[in-house]
Amino acid sequence: MKINGHGHILPEPHEVPEFMKRKKLFWIDEDRKFMRQGDWSRPITDPSFFFEEKLIWMDKYKIDHAVMLNLSQLYCNGWDRQDALDAIRWQNDFNASVQARRPDKFTCGFVVQPKYIDDALNEMDRAVKELGLSVLCLPTHFLDHNDEWVCVVDDSTLPIFEKANELGLAIEIHPYDGQKMVKLKDAYWRFHLVWMMAQTADALHLYALKDFVNRFPNIRTCFAHGCMLGQANYGRRLQGYDGRPDLFENTQDPRASLGHPNLFFDTLVHDSYTLQLLKIRVGADQIVAGLDDPYPLGEMEGVKNSYPGRVIEFAVEAGILTPEESGRIWHQNVERWLGKKVPTSINK
Repeated sequence: MKINGHGHILPEPHEVPEFMKRKKLFWIDEDRKFMRQGDWSRPITDPSFFFEEKLIWMDKYKIDHAVMLNLSQLYCNGWDRQDALDAIRWQNDFNASVQARRPDKFTCGFVVQPKYIDDALNEMDRAVKELGLSVLCLPTHFLDHNDEWVCVVDDSTLPIFEKANELGLAIEIHPYDGQKMVKLKDAYWRFHLVWMMAQTADALHLYALKDFVNRFPNIRTCFAHGCMLGQANYGRRLQGYDGRPDLFENTQDPRASLGHPNLFFDTLVHDSYTLQLLKIRVGADQIVAGLDDPYPLGEMEGVKNSYPGRVIEFAVEAGILTPEESGRIWHQNVERWLGKKVPTSINK
């Protein structure tokens, strides 16, 4: 059995509300070739961005179930309150409809905007209790009321984590908007290839120091893309913590969260030797399969040497993972992160 713990799905053009396009918040071209937001556009590079084609794609690659995260373009960073409220409610309603249509195939996430705490808490209750969603998607960083970028792991966001702990949620922390945070020219896809990885490492850094993993024992948090730079700079973080204790007053030793059973990382690290480092750092049981489909930075056919599950399969061939570890990464580990067995056509 295979469960993909990191996927994405788009609405059909007619499923996007008129106000989203009128305000240039987000929309899909009628020919389904581009997604758009303001003056930004991105090609829709695979038919499996959409519901029916996604099911065909999953069947082709023998993926039994998939977690559909929110669209990064709709974290609503910097939006005014009403636009954020309206867009988030629509997106969560759409994701709930995907899950309701095929609960045997999809577990869907929901999103909130941390800037607007009261709205976020209300939406968490609505998403869980009315929509039946259980995976909270959070950006690594957001724009606060002072128009400053803040990591989502912050004292100001404690009510969100407290509510998530009360509800027993799975959480996905995912990067975006790097080009708005770092004053560099947007060239050679650097914000997706380098800076998004740095954003995730920054969030893990604070998550460990603030001891969120032990302060909120009823949530299970997964960091996107294996938090690969967070694994690579673990030693540097320890050196800093040990070498300048004056800078780390009232924080937890990062060693205390390493390999914690409620802290997960997906496999979308693009090469098996980075996956090997991830295994050494946190243990195979804290790794979940994640394809980031259908984006070209995901494991997609048509990209040179890529196909769904490539990194995991090569890791088995190279002796980095055992077949048993591979099986748990595809199945039991994902369910441990989600906190439930998924309803699939296999085990229904």
